[in-house]
Amino acid sequence: MCRSMGLGNEVQKILSWTSVCGNLVLHLVWLILHLIINVWYSVLGIAHMVENTLISCGLLKSYNAVNISKVRYLAVVIDSEEARETSKVLELLCWLASIGVKSICLYDREGVLKKSQTTIIEGLNKSQKAIVEGSDHGTLVEHVDLEFVSFADSKPAVAKAANLLFAKHYASTKPEEPKFTESDMSEALQAVGYGGPEPDLLFVYGPVRCHMGFPAWRIRYTEIVHMGTLKSMEFGSLIKAIRKFTKVQQNYGQ
Repeated sequence: MCRSMGLGNEVQKILSWTSVCGNLVLHLVWLILHLIINVWYSVLGIAHMVENTLISCGLLKSYNAVNISKVRYLAVVIDSEEARETSKVLELLCWLASIGVKSICLYDREGVLKKSQTTIIEGLNKSQKAIVEGSDHGTLVEHVDLEFVSFADSKPAVAKAANLLFAKHYASTKPEEPKFTESDMSEALQAVGYGGPEPDLLFVYGPVRCHMGFPAWRIRYTEIVHMGTLKSMEFGSLIKAIRKFTKVQQNYGQ
């Protein structure tokens, strides 16, 4: 009986020791994998930083000539907190203007940019030449068209378009059977003054990877690129994103 109990205790000790060793090995493997992943992403971050710096300095010749004609309309979505940094917004606009972008839509959810549009337009007119002179960031375009949009524009747009469609299909003496299509909604939005051009490319500056409520009917075929935070923006990453977009062949679902 005593020998049996002693044998059971020995087996229990062995199992306990095996469990502890197994947990230590698993923890060690997890730490090694975590270290490898951190090192990998750190190396990628450094590589991107070096590449962006080389692009900004004009040392990578393949990025010096960007076919900006494919970006006829560019949208920039900015987190509302970061949109309060008017100087950074102006710097971004001057960069885009120097690249050759002629039509830009500025959006933030709370309408900070819309409230500051007079300041932004005046600041852009004053600072464009000062920023471009002495830099290698391209040639200043003669004029930049700016559009300011906020989340508040979406609600009345949908409501007015819905009322128009209701009046057309239901309120008449001979109500039609509703067969709404995408083109019907687009025409209704256009009729109530909320259509607007569809951006070819949309840059998102902020902590989240989404369009933050930008009017969905205007980005059906838009390429969306998350650019990080506004305070960490770089001219090189801007050029790289635009060049990548111009090299892509879009099939529009065909």
